[in-house]
This record gives sequence, C-alpha cells and structure tokens, in this order.
Amino acid sequence: MLEKKPLAGVRVLDLTRVLAGPFCTMNLADLGAEVIKIEVPGRGDDSRGYAPSLPTGDSGYFYSVNRGKKSVTIDLRTKDGAAIFLALVAKSDVVVENFSPTTMSRFGVGFEELKRANPKIVLCSISGFGQTGPMSADPAYDIVAQALGGTMSITGEAGGAPLRCGVSIGDLSAALYAVSGILAALRVRERDGVAQHVDIAMLDCQVAMLEDALARFSVTGKIPAPLGTRHPSITPFQQFKATDGYFVAGAGNEALWLRFCDAIGRPELKDDARFKLNTDRTANHPALETILVRHFAEKPRAYWLERLNAAAVPCAPINNVEEVTQNPHLLERNMILHADVPGYDGLIVPGSPLKLTGSVATPDTRAPALGEDTDEVLTSLLGYDSKRLSELRQRSII
Repeated sequence: MLEKKPLAGVRVLDLTRVLAGPFCTMNLADLGAEVIKIEVPGRGDDSRGYAPSLPTGDSGYFYSVNRGKKSVTIDLRTKDGAAIFLALVAKSDVVVENFSPTTMSRFGVGFEELKRANPKIVLCSISGFGQTGPMSADPAYDIVAQALGGTMSITGEAGGAPLRCGVSIGDLSAALYAVSGILAALRVRERDGVAQHVDIAMLDCQVAMLEDALARFSVTGKIPAPLGTRHPSITPFQQFKATDGYFVAGAGNEALWLRFCDAIGRPELKDDARFKLNTDRTANHPALETILVRHFAEKPRAYWLERLNAAAVPCAPINNVEEVTQNPHLLERNMILHADVPGYDGLIVPGSPLKLTGSVATPDTRAPALGEDTDEVLTSLLGYDSKRLSELRQRSII
C-alpha cells in the first residue's frame, strides 16, 4: 500500500490559464491535491491551442503544465455560472486565479464572496504586478517581468545586449512562490481557522530572485551588468570551450581551487599571487580567464571532465535538451517521463522534483480533455442530476 501524497484531501479550484497559474496548480496536483481546472465552455485555456501540436490534436504545451488535473467547464460570466462556482468553493480548500486584478470581483466571485461561501477558503491571485500599487492594472507577460525586474539587464554576454532567460523565469518563479504562499496559507487556516488571500506578483518575484545583485549595487555603487556565464563573486566559475564542445567548472573555495589547478595540469597557478585567494582571482579574472581558455582549448571535453570529476571539482558538460532526456541519473530519479496521452506515447515531460519520504514521486502525467470531468464533479460534489446538467449545457453555462 502506497502512502498518501502530502496534499491528499486538499481540493483546489484552478481558474488559471497559460503558464504561471497552471504551473503552480500542476505542482499542487503532483503533491496530491485534487485540482479541478475551471475552463470556459467550448474554448478552454488559451494554451490548448499552443504548439507543439501532437498527432492527436492535443497541445504539447498544455500537457506540460496541466497534468493530473480534472477539467470542468463553467461560464463565470453568467450569474448561474458564478453561483455554481461558489457552490464548489464551499466544498474546496483553495482557489487559484491569474486574471487581471478586479476581474474576480466583476464576476461576482471576489475574495469577499469566496469568504461568504467558505469562511476558511484560501485564494491565491497571481498577476503581473500584484493586487495593489499604481501598476496593478497594467498588462504583463513573462518578458515584461524579466525586463522591469532587472533579470534581463544582468543576462547575456559582457558588453552585449540584454537577453531574456531561456526559460520563462518570470512566470515560473511566480508559480513556485505561489505554491509556497498557498502552503503557508493552508497552515494559517489550520492554525487560526481564517481565510487567506495570497497576492503573488511576477515583478515582485523577479526582484526577490535578484540574488546578490542588489547587495553588489548598494555596496559598490556600480550597476551590475551581464557577465556571460561567469559569476560576479566566484572565480573560476563559468563555461569553457574544449576542442569539441563546451563545459562548465567552478571552484568556490580555496581547497577546490588547489584541486582544480592540479586536475588540469597547471599546479603553478596555485603559487601565482594574482590568483592566491578567491578575491584575488575575481579581481584578476581577465588574466586568469585568458590562461584557462587557451589551456582548455588544447584537449577534448571528456578529457577535462574526467580529470575534474576525479578531483571532485564541480563540473559538467553543457547538455542540449536531447542529452538531458538521455541522462541516466535523471532517468533513475523519474525526471524524464512519457506523458499519458491517449493515442500517442511520444510526448516527453519532466517528472516532479518534489520527493518526500513515503510519497510517490511519479506524477499523473495525463492532462484532461476540455470539460471531460464536468458531469462527474457537479454530480459528486453538488448532487446535480442529468436533467440539471442537460439544462445548464443547453444554456451554455457549462
């Protein structure tokens, strides 16, 4: 008998679409929550139409962030649709939405209405700029959050143009902060018995992830700029090019630096006053980089990685996505999965990194067809009979 997942018994109503919200609720589903995705009848989440399109007609994009959920279609823009939703709220624990601020209130399902339906409800709102402040009503995308939050300004090659991060870090960081906020709110509800409204802004999350950039600016007065792959405070810590490809290596303390020098066959660097301490190496980075770049260009990548690994120096090849899917370590940890797509077995999706003692780490990889669970959910939770369902469907409310 398998142990229950951590969030087993928690019911989540998911009003979100596209990426930030669905990625948040997918992680809740991976942790065992029952996630009921509420979609517009006949249309659904916009991402159902996003590429890549599978041979079955399903969206690979949609599958990648909506696994393990149920789909119920309700038109919240109608009075009866809002009433059905509030009836579901009364039997749920969490509502997650990523509409523009005030949209929920316009639908008649704002936080005050949710609390009347369920005094212990947790509402999590994910938006570009939050529920308050002069920018709260402004539209936003991932790239907008990355731009305003400073992420793009420190991403790219030194002296080059700013670059967007290769993954949608504006959306994904907001999603993960939302998961943390929801778990904290559930704890407050358990402890104090009160409803909670979690307000997550993509821009706030980008600023929260600036790491030491704010500290460097405030201490030195210099505005951080792109540095390529190197680290602003640790040297060496970057990519290098061998004769046949790129790899990364880093030495974040003096013991590692000594092993690094021996491993690459340059022990004399240990005694060079310019590179004695990490602060010295960082201050003299251009000189050290020139030496290392020339040295690593003399032999194949496998040669350097074998020597660095033998010396327990952190290093790795720069894998492409295909190579990631073939990594035996990731396969062993169930991080490379084939999604359960009816009629197609070729879609690769990531597993869940959330692994807890006694809990199943392999998630349900099937994403729901639009509205496929409407009758089951409304019948089991609200007691609707076939006549009531048919009447609502004829009026396009479900």
